[in-house]
This record gives sequence, structure tokens and C-alpha cells, in this order.
Amino acid sequence: MTILRQLIRKHLHYNSILPCRHFLEIHDHHHFHCHSLISTTLTHTRPTHPHPPPPMDPPKGTIIFSTVGRVHYGFDVFSIKLPSNLNDAASFTPSIEHQLTDGTSINFNAQFSTHHQPDQQPIVYISERTGSPRIYQSRPGLPNPDPLPSVPDSPFHDRPVIKNGTLYFVSAHEKPEQPFKSWSALYSTNLDVSGKDNITRLTPHGVVDYSPAVSLSGKFVAVASYGSRSWGGEFHELYTDIVVFDESDPGNRVLVCERGGWPAWSGDSKIYFHRQADDGWWSIFRVTFPEDLGFSGFPIAPVRVTPPGVHCFTPAAMHGGKMIAVATRRRHKNYRHIEIFDTESKTFYPVTELVNPSFHHYNPFVSSDSLFLGYHRFRGELSQGDRTIPHLDRVMSPVKGTRMLRLNGNFPAFSPTGDFIAYNQDFDRHGGLNIVKSDGSKRWTLIEGRTAFYNSWSPTERHVIYTSVGPIFESAKVTVQIARVSFDPSHLDGDKEEIPCDVKILTREETGNNAFASCSPDGKSLVFRSGRSGHKNLYIIDAVKGEFEGGIRQLTEGPWIDTMPSWSPCGDLIAFSSNRHNPDNTESFSIYVVKSDGSDLRRIHVAGAEGSSEVDRERINHVCFSNDGEWLLFAANLGAVTAEPVSLPNQFQPYGDLFVVRLDGSGLRRLTWNGYENGTPAWHSDSEVADLDALNLGHENGDRLTGQFDEPLWISCDL
Repeated sequence: MTILRQLIRKHLHYNSILPCRHFLEIHDHHHFHCHSLISTTLTHTRPTHPHPPPPMDPPKGTIIFSTVGRVHYGFDVFSIKLPSNLNDAASFTPSIEHQLTDGTSINFNAQFSTHHQPDQQPIVYISERTGSPRIYQSRPGLPNPDPLPSVPDSPFHDRPVIKNGTLYFVSAHEKPEQPFKSWSALYSTNLDVSGKDNITRLTPHGVVDYSPAVSLSGKFVAVASYGSRSWGGEFHELYTDIVVFDESDPGNRVLVCERGGWPAWSGDSKIYFHRQADDGWWSIFRVTFPEDLGFSGFPIAPVRVTPPGVHCFTPAAMHGGKMIAVATRRRHKNYRHIEIFDTESKTFYPVTELVNPSFHHYNPFVSSDSLFLGYHRFRGELSQGDRTIPHLDRVMSPVKGTRMLRLNGNFPAFSPTGDFIAYNQDFDRHGGLNIVKSDGSKRWTLIEGRTAFYNSWSPTERHVIYTSVGPIFESAKVTVQIARVSFDPSHLDGDKEEIPCDVKILTREETGNNAFASCSPDGKSLVFRSGRSGHKNLYIIDAVKGEFEGGIRQLTEGPWIDTMPSWSPCGDLIAFSSNRHNPDNTESFSIYVVKSDGSDLRRIHVAGAEGSSEVDRERINHVCFSNDGEWLLFAANLGAVTAEPVSLPNQFQPYGDLFVVRLDGSGLRRLTWNGYENGTPAWHSDSEVADLDALNLGHENGDRLTGQFDEPLWISCDL
């Protein structure tokens, strides 16, 4: 087990929603810190305006960010032909897998789209090949998948199902009436009719639905519904209910069973679903009801189907209702696998472990005749498709004039002219500090084999980068130092892969954990977070001399966490994250700004007005300014959860969507929608940043795709 994973697992028991790859920061001595969540005492409120502020141009430029695990997935959809008789365990030997998708980008959450012959397996699935999750159909014999009708301006689609010529899918393009509500809702479209007007919202406005399933006849639709409630903050198991409606009357919704997710129909009157049982094991449950939604006995108490001792998720019912396909996690097993469970004999039949014992397998689906079992997994070395991860990957932007890129790494920082990006590749293999061209075509290593994190490129010096050197997940007392890294910029024009550099430490070793430095626009000063006083507050030092010769000045002070500061382009303000409005709550961080002399500190209310019950639920980090200083970019939990987390590889926390907001707290815009955790963004507005059409997004310069990502660390197999 890598050091990073050991540290994360070590601290999991302190706070079930604390661990994060994108670095929350906690002040308790036993909690590790990651990127900070951030905030400061409420001393000033957002200024009120007697009249609405004048219109402001939308933010422009290039935003680069990282996503937990996503670059390593390499998902493709596969299927296995099942034997005609599963009752005899000895006869069950899985046949050779068939790859159903083409190995481009990641492809997942599939369903067989029509009844098919043994040599035909058309599927409908989600692919991110265009920079956002969209719906495709693959047919045997066709070289390229067909895009299916979807919402053109939606940056998120999920869980497509085709039944009787109708496509059902989840989209997240309609903004809810308040923060902390998911945008996910169910839509349908008739595949025989074209046009945007053909798309119908089936989820009532104000309601959140996930994971649709259509009954065998196509008459009924089931969803895992969160209802109209505001998100409660959970993300291990969402407290959804199983809701059913007639496809011809979607407004007449029936709560069939409380607390359940990922419904799967067996016929028209039986539904299997997953939830965490009282004994801690994720299990499959079943509810059976009359085919009359006017039945007076709803909601129905479900029957537990799978036994304790094995986690079971994401069921898919097979023909006849006796067998179900499930994804499992077993004791002493490191991988999620697909198994078939006989609900009468209570027997498990292993499937994917017999074929690929060392890959995770997700979200099974079965053909209508139960002859084929499908799932998605890392494509591996023997399958067709991409073998490397590009340094940069294009992501769909919902804001015109703003370009978005996903980085294969963390903590990006643009060079002054935007032609290079400094970043940290990872923290459990190579560590160190890297530079990549902003067109993705070339990478160099400055520091290797030494943990470095969070970078700030000097705005005035092409050859100077500031970084934090030391362990990333440690307490305030552990030594982490601010370093000035200088190098010969002419090496960025050459073919060397490793660039010699000088590392100058700017903070004293005995002062403990110093990190998250941001350089002033004149290049003369650094603001950073330090725990030297016993509390994590902000300090300023000379950017060249450090605190050894230039001294140190404390900018904020108090028994809370002030962290991850960002200097404005004009030098007048410093934005940061803090929990000073509620220091006892290490899960609530908001944006604050302060002048560099420590005056005029105020909170930027993003989620609502001061005094509302919602604002103190903000979990905001990674704050940075736009080039004109009018906008703030950050990661937050305002969009709640977009997809059922247990169906995904590990995402540490559900606050990983990117947003922008004006400096006065108005104009909030969401930038990312997916089931992942996004964070560590950087923003550059200069026109010299490579145009997206000129990006080198090929795979010849990337890292080898290994498929090494974690299962959710909050799923314990040691119960």
C-alpha cells in the first residue's frame, strides 16, 4: 500500500467525510490536512446595493484543474456470454470477454439497447470523448459509435436506457431554485423524432432523481429519488427512495419503498435495489407489489436478499427474477467484481474474478434474454484503445469564452505569459515538481523523489516557482517549508527531461507546517498559511529573502483555520478559505478577502445572504482570482451530489465542483458537473495560453495508463 493510501486509511475513522484528495485542512492535531477548506471571522458583510450592480462580462480565459482518479480510469464496456444453466456451479466457466466500446476516453454505465442475436450486442452508454459525459450507441460492425439525442447544452448525462423506442437518461442542465440541491433529473426522448423540443423532463421541478430503470414491458419507470429535500450533506449512501411512475403518466409518482438506490426491475412488479443494511454491509433488497400503482399499501417494507459478510451493489435483475447480477466487495479482496446471485439457493457464482482477478468491475447489466452480462472496467493492456494519459485533456465549458482543461496532476500554476504550467504530478509515486507546456506537448521535471505540493509561479520571473516541500497529510507541528525554486528558463526550450534547479527554503524548520504560498503581483512578497502559533493563520514574507533575512508579518490571527490564500492581480486583496465564522466546525469553510495590510476583512457570501440557514453549509476551497480581479474561482459543495457515489471509484468528498462568482458575491456560475471530485484550479486570462484547437491532446507524450485507482475508502470490509 502506498504511503498516501496508508495515511488516508489511518485517518478515516476520525471523520467519515473528511478524507479528500483535494486537500481539506483540519486544525485538530490528529487530522491530516489536504487542500484547505478555508475561512475567517465574520467582521464585515457583503455590501448591499440599492440597485442591482451593472452587467459584467462573463469570465474569460483558460481554467485548468485536476480530478481525483479520473485520468487513470481507462474504462471500457465489456460483456461475457452466460451459460444456459447456472444452477450447476461446476458448469459455469465464463467465456472470453467481448469489448463493446472502442477504447477512446472513458466509456461506462451501459445497457443493452435492443434484443439481439448471439453475435450482436448493441449497447447504449456514456462516453466522455467530447469533453463531457454524453450518450452513445455502439452497433456491431460499425467503426464509430453513434451519438444519441441528448440535451445540447448539458455538461452531464448519465444512466441511459432504451425501451420501446424511447431513450431515458439523467441530465443536470436545469438549475435548482437553491444551493445544496443536486441538478440531476430524469428526461426522455422519442428516438424516432428529432429536435430539442422532443426532450421531456419526467422529474418534477424541484425534485432530484438518480439511476432510472425501466420495467420489462416498458410500462413503468423507477428512480432513486431524493425528492424535493435540500441535500443533507451525506455522500456515502444517499438517502434516496424508490419511486415508480407509469411512463405515460410521469406526474403520478408512487413512493414504493423508503431508503434505496439503483433500482432494477424484474418484470413489472418486482424491484431489486441496494442500500446499506443495519449491520453495515451494503446489500441487495427486494420489494414486490401489484401492477396497480393505486395500491394502498405503499410504501412497502423490503426484504433483504443478499447475506451479510459481503458488500453487494448496483443490482441487475435477470430473466425470470431468480438470478441477479451484482457488483461485490468481499473480505480480503482488493477488487470489486461482478457475481451472479441465486436468490432462492442463496448461492453466489463468480464471474469477472475468473477472467480478470486484478481489475475493478462496475455496474453490471444483462440482456433481456439473460444470455449476456455486461459491465465496465479498466481496459487493460490486452484490449484495444488508448494506452497513455495525455498531460492535458479538454473539458466542456458551460461559459462562452472560458476554456477548461483537466490536468494529469495537481496544483497547477501558470507561468506569467501562460505558456507553461507548473504542477505536482502525484504524492505517492514520484512526488516533486513538474512543468508542462500549456499546449500539452512537452513535460519537464524540476524536483523528483521529494514531496512538493501547491505551486505559485512568480508573476514577474519566468524562472521562479514557489512550492511547499514536506509531507502533505500532516498536522500543524510537522515540518513543511515554503521553497523558492529557480531554474534556467532556456532549458524549457530544449530536449532535457530533467531540469537542474536551485531550491531555497524560505521558512524556518522549527515553525512547523508552512504551505500554500501565493506570490504578490509585483513578485516581492509571499502570503502563506502557517501553523506556527498553534492555529493555522496567514503570514507574509519577502519572496526572495524569506523570513531569515526579511522577517515575517502575521496577516490573520485567531483560533480557526485560514488557509490557501490567493493574491489578487492588482495586489489590493488576498482571498482565502476559512472556518472563522464557526471555528468548531471543521466541515464548513467560506471565502474571505482581506487587504494585504490586514484591514477590511470580509466574507464573500456565495450560497445566500448573511443569516440564512444555508450559508454556513458552504465547503469552499482552492480560491483564486480571474486576471481582471473581478471574479473568484473555487471548488465547492453547492451542487450537492450528481450521481450515486457507491457506483463510482473513490471520490473523497462531494464538494468537488468548480464555480465562479463575482467579488461581491453575485453572478454565481457552475463550471463542472460529474460524479467526480474536481479541484486545485488555476486561471489564466492571457491570450497567449494555447487555443484549444492547437492543443496537443495526443497520447504520445502522456503517462502510461495503469488503471490504478481506489475503491471508496469508506466501504469497510472488516465489519
